[in-house]
Amino acid sequence: MPQRSPGGPISLSVIKTACSGCNLRELCLPLGLSAEELERLDDLVSVRRRVKRGEHLYRSGTPFDSIFAIRSGFFKTDVLIEDGREQVTGFQMAGELLGLDGISSEHHTCNAVALEDSEICAIPFARLEVLSREIHTLQHHFHKVMSREIVRDHGVMMLLGTMRAEERLAAFLLNLSQRFTARGFSHAEFYLRMTREEIGSYLGLKLETVSRAFSRFQEEGYIAVQQKHIRILDVAGLKALMNHHR
Repeated sequence: MPQRSPGGPISLSVIKTACSGCNLRELCLPLGLSAEELERLDDLVSVRRRVKRGEHLYRSGTPFDSIFAIRSGFFKTDVLIEDGREQVTGFQMAGELLGLDGISSEHHTCNAVALEDSEICAIPFARLEVLSREIHTLQHHFHKVMSREIVRDHGVMMLLGTMRAEERLAAFLLNLSQRFTARGFSHAEFYLRMTREEIGSYLGLKLETVSRAFSRFQEEGYIAVQQKHIRILDVAGLKALMNHHR
């Protein structure tokens, strides 16, 4: 049956797969949960559903009641800035969490949009808090997740504040590479789900600047680009760009 999402009516199919059988559980969940604790967590995940490419998982201003674990697919978060443009604030992939932006104000402060057909697990936050108090491993894990988000935000601020355009793009590609590697994918070959405009918005660069940096990386032999398909040919070269900045 179609479900109504916080972002408005969209067709979301419910999927029945328990956390205990999910191959992403080591990324999503703390290791060392007992079978009974894992079962309680399974009960907590109220809805698993599909979000089609281009659909909103939630919109800025909608009430916050759940955080979302990405089972498969890719999302972007963005905010509307004063001149009416969208500012991309992040890209999230399988095994990462969405919705933490709503914890403090109890309303979402950004939009979350699927960049490809995706699957998420909705975890009601009030029930998660209760369970976290009873299962300390779980509480510790979510503190780590939130801390990681803060560290990532600081990293982006450093990127935008001090790095030249090519250094920003190198950092972005290396970060994606590390995150794909953590999920068992190739560190050197991946498909960019986002557009160059979205990369530019995230990195604080104009579209032409992003395109020029991609072209230069290809000319220098750092990467091979075929539309959205990226192959990193010289990881050390990209890292050297970053080290040169430091």
